[in-house]
Amino acid sequence: MPRLTDLTLSRSGVDRAVDRREDQAWLAAAWEQDGTRVLLVDHGRAPVATEPPALVWCRPVDVVGGERYLLGVDPDGVAYFAAHGSLTPDPAQRSGLREVGALLSARDAGLLVHAVALANWHATHRYCPRCGSPTQVSAAGAERACPVDGSAHFPRTDPAVIVLVVDPDGRALLGRQARWSPGRFSTLAGFVEPGEDAERAVVREVAEESGVAVTDTEYLGSQPWPFPASLMLGFLAWAADGGDPVVDGVELAEARWFAREEVVSGLADGSLVLPPQVSIARRLVEHWYGAPLADPVGDWG
Repeated sequence: MPRLTDLTLSRSGVDRAVDRREDQAWLAAAWEQDGTRVLLVDHGRAPVATEPPALVWCRPVDVVGGERYLLGVDPDGVAYFAAHGSLTPDPAQRSGLREVGALLSARDAGLLVHAVALANWHATHRYCPRCGSPTQVSAAGAERACPVDGSAHFPRTDPAVIVLVVDPDGRALLGRQARWSPGRFSTLAGFVEPGEDAERAVVREVAEESGVAVTDTEYLGSQPWPFPASLMLGFLAWAADGGDPVVDGVELAEARWFAREEVVSGLADGSLVLPPQVSIARRLVEHWYGAPLADPVGDWG
């Protein structure tokens, strides 16, 4: 089957300028440029204009203190940074990726994903895991350095598999987490364990969560999911049979097979709520279905 393309949070419109991260003279000059744009990020949220949806940038001179991270440079030579900072007090102007990721341009979506992922990691990795000393921002935000033992530490990304399982009758396996309200279903997913490849993780996770035995897998694409630091590896998998799934009632409260017509009717009457357009889970379902699906009637929350 064809790969997934143009995934919402995998889009980008700037060069990450890796070669500039250690160039202190260039970084200092870029920060002084009037055209440089800075995105203030606070707890995964940033200022977003509504008409049309677009990130709201500030100038370097407007940023007071705090850490800053280089996001990249666009084809016109404009440099983009992210910085920790307080946002406008109007909550209507602050948004996260779940709310606006699918509405933003490729440039803005890619920059917001990068900014949120970096800010999340820096906020939770203030101390050296070797000696416990406070660490400092290094490589323009791409690293943290320990000034005591000289060790370098890099942003964490946790690989996770997310899979749409299909049975011999062409039905899709969807599950509902215990903390979700009735009617909310999604594809199955789980983290890759140490020393495990992604394909084996698919087989293990599907069996653990649903009791369904997978006979074959196919990789379809990946999408960053910085909540707080995951990379979702999307797969299609085939089940040996369409037997009833068995859940543990803890991780999953419910799992069942859906025929295509059941998905359409469930979305129409509100008895089924699929993941939002921003997620790779939604794209996997639509990939199986063969076309975009109507927006869910219910609230994903």
